[in-house]
Amino acid sequence: MQRYFISSSNWSEDGKVVITGDDVHHIVRVMRMDVDDEIICTHPNGEAAICKIIEISSDKVFVNIVNWKEEQVELPIHVTIAQGLPKADKLELILQKGTELGANKFIPFQASRSIVKWDQKKADKKIERFNKIVKEASEQSHRTRIPHVKSVYSFQKLLEESKDYDVKLFAFEEETRSKQSEKLSHIFDEIKLGQSVIACIGPEGGFALDEVTLLKEYGFSPVRLGPRILRTETAPLYFLSSISYHFEELR
Repeated sequence: MQRYFISSSNWSEDGKVVITGDDVHHIVRVMRMDVDDEIICTHPNGEAAICKIIEISSDKVFVNIVNWKEEQVELPIHVTIAQGLPKADKLELILQKGTELGANKFIPFQASRSIVKWDQKKADKKIERFNKIVKEASEQSHRTRIPHVKSVYSFQKLLEESKDYDVKLFAFEEETRSKQSEKLSHIFDEIKLGQSVIACIGPEGGFALDEVTLLKEYGFSPVRLGPRILRTETAPLYFLSSISYHFEELR
């Protein structure tokens, strides 16, 4: 059943929901739905309901709530992926697949070794596209919340904002080579349900030594993501998959 995220202002107390914007085109033209077809509508608070279409106009779809769903699909901890700007369309891949895997927030940041430099004049358009990607990925994976995508941070701004997190980690390739490095599963054992975790991933060239020093000064712990060196777009997906397995499948 197709899922749509509906803004809070479009829900009424009498059990009716009004769908507007691009979702109308998707329902009518792409999915070719009609009156009496059912969809899932998700409120910004994370609650979702099965709804039946009662009317379709040129720019609106009207539905009635049939019943509320009971779902537990969000990760039991809040994971933010801080991603050093990668080349080409790798960030879009990270956003799409990271959303499917349960990330709560994405923070792209300008690292010393980032080859890509954002044009601030085009930043708003990029963020608009990124938000569309995570919305569609949330619908496809039947999540109840859409992850937040921040505009590009400087490295210093990332460090300052990290103070709000319970657990701070960064993927460091030197940990992969170290026989004394702590396993990711051991770190996960120390994390409590409901805590916030930020995982910082470097760009293609990894972190510069001064960035590693600063990360440690701000309380980030270096971690290894398995015994192999991963590409920048693979690392966050490995982390999210591991944390999902640890907290959702082993419990």
